[in-house]
Amino acid sequence: MAVWNTIFIYLSPFAPALLMCIALLLATIKSTQIAQLWQRYIYLSAVALGCTLVLLVWRIVVPSSTLDALSIGYSSWFTVTMLGAWLAVLVQFVGTIIGVFSSRYLQGEPQQGRYILALSAVLTCVHVLLLANHWLVLIAAWAMVGVALQKLLCFYADRPFALLAGHKKRAADRLADILLLAAAALAWQEVGSGSFTALWQHLAQHGMSLALHISAVCLVVAVVLRMAMLPVHGWLIQVMEAPTPVSALLHAGVINLGGFVIIRFAPLLEAATPARWLLIGFGLVTAVLAGLVMLTRISIKVRLAWSTVAQMGFLLLECGLGLYSLAALHLLGHSLYKANAFLSASSMVKDSTLQRMRPQVKPSVFSLVFAPLLALLVLLLVQKLSSDSAWPWWWSAVLALAWAPLLWLPSVRDHSSNALAWRALAGLSIIAGLTAAMLLAHLLPFGVIDNPYPLAGIITLCAMAALYLCLVTLQVRPQALVRLRRWSYAGFYVDEWVTRLVLKHWPTRWTVSPDKPRALATTQATDPSIIN
Repeated sequence: MAVWNTIFIYLSPFAPALLMCIALLLATIKSTQIAQLWQRYIYLSAVALGCTLVLLVWRIVVPSSTLDALSIGYSSWFTVTMLGAWLAVLVQFVGTIIGVFSSRYLQGEPQQGRYILALSAVLTCVHVLLLANHWLVLIAAWAMVGVALQKLLCFYADRPFALLAGHKKRAADRLADILLLAAAALAWQEVGSGSFTALWQHLAQHGMSLALHISAVCLVVAVVLRMAMLPVHGWLIQVMEAPTPVSALLHAGVINLGGFVIIRFAPLLEAATPARWLLIGFGLVTAVLAGLVMLTRISIKVRLAWSTVAQMGFLLLECGLGLYSLAALHLLGHSLYKANAFLSASSMVKDSTLQRMRPQVKPSVFSLVFAPLLALLVLLLVQKLSSDSAWPWWWSAVLALAWAPLLWLPSVRDHSSNALAWRALAGLSIIAGLTAAMLLAHLLPFGVIDNPYPLAGIITLCAMAALYLCLVTLQVRPQALVRLRRWSYAGFYVDEWVTRLVLKHWPTRWTVSPDKPRALATTQATDPSIIN
C-alpha cells in the first residue's frame, strides 16, 4: 500500500500531461478514423480535467511543507504551485471545450489528425511549464508550446497572411528563447544552480548582483516577446486567419503564460528595480495604445485580438505594480471571457449588427465629467462595507476610470428621465458587483503575496487619466482628434516597421493561395504595408 501511495504522490502532478501525451500518440495512428480520434481526445481531455481538479484540491488542503517533503525527489526540477494548479484547471477546461467545439467546427476539413496532434502537444507542454521549477524545464516547455502552436496557427497552409503571422511569431519566439537562455545562464552562474528554489534562497541571503539584474531584464524582454506586447504584437492580430478554436486556445490559454512566469519570478523582479520599471513601461504603453486601436476596429475577431493585446499589457502592468492577486484573478477571468468570446463570435456579429441599427446618441458632458467620481465613490463604499483593503487607493482610482463608461448617459432631451435612471442604476450595480467579485476573489488561495509600488501606481493613474481624457474628447469633439483616430486605426504603423525588419533579416517564402494571383501574393510578402 505504501508503494502505491508513493507512486500516486510522485505521478499525480504529471497525470494531466501524461494523459494529453497519450492523446498525442494516438493521433499519430493514421489508420484511425477521425471520429474515433476526436472521441479519444475528448475522453482523455475530460479525464485530465478531473485530474487537475483533484490536484488543485490536494494543493489547497495539504500544507506546503508536507508537499515539499513528499516531492523532495524532483522538487529541484518540478513543483506544484498554487497558481500553477489553478491555471492547470483553466487550461485543461479550455482545451476540453475547444476539443468538443473543434470536432464539429472542422467537419469535412483535411488534416484533422494533425490538428488533434498539435492541440494535444500544446496542452502537454503547457502542463509541464506550469510545473517547472528549473530554468531548463521552463525554457524547453515554453519553446515546445510555441512549436506546437505554430502547427495550429498555420493549419490553413494556403493562406499567406497566416504564414506571415506564423513567421513573425517564430522570429519573436526564437529571440525570446535566446534571452531566456541568457537569463538562465547569468542566474545559474551566480547562484550555482538552475533551480528556482535555490534562486529564491540566494536572493534572501545575498540580495541582487549585476548578473541577476541583467538576468531579470532579459527575462522581462523575453516575456514581452512571448506575450505579443507592442511593438511585436502584429502576429497576434494577423493570426485571425487560423481556425476560430485555435484563436480561442491562443487567447485563453497560451498568450497569458507570460503572466504566470512573471508572477512566478516575483521575488527576483521585486529586487530588480530596472527590470520592474521596464515591465511597467511595456505594460502601460501597450495597454493604452492597444486600447485606443481597439476602439477603431470593425472586425469582431480583430477587435478581440486587440483587446487581448491591451489586456495582456494591463496584466503585466498589474504584475509590475506588485498587485499579484489581482493579476492572477485577471489572468483567470480574461481566459474564460476570451474563450467564450471567440467560440461565440458568430452571435457577437449578430449583436453588433443589432447595436449598429440603434440610433447613436452621444453621452452628456455632465456624465462624462462625473462618471469617474461616481464610480470611485461606489468602489470605496463597497470596500468600506467589506472592511478589507484588498488594493491601494490609487488602484481604486484606476478602476474607476476604467469603469466610468458604464455610467455615461445621454442628455435628458434624448431619453426619458425614467430610462436614464434605470440605466444609471444598472451601471452602478455592475460596478458594485465587479468590486464585490474582486474582493471575494481576492480571498481565493492563489499562493501569492502583494507588494504594491506606490510611485509607479501614481504614474499609472496619470496615464489612465490621460487615456480617459482622450476618450472624452472623442465623444465631445470627434474632429479634434482626427489625426489620432487615423493613426490609431493604422495601429500607429508599428507592425509595418517590425514586419519589414523581420522580412529583411529573416526572409522566407509564402505558399500561394489557389484563388490568388502569384503576383499579389508576392507583393504581400515583400510589402507588408498592405496587410492591414
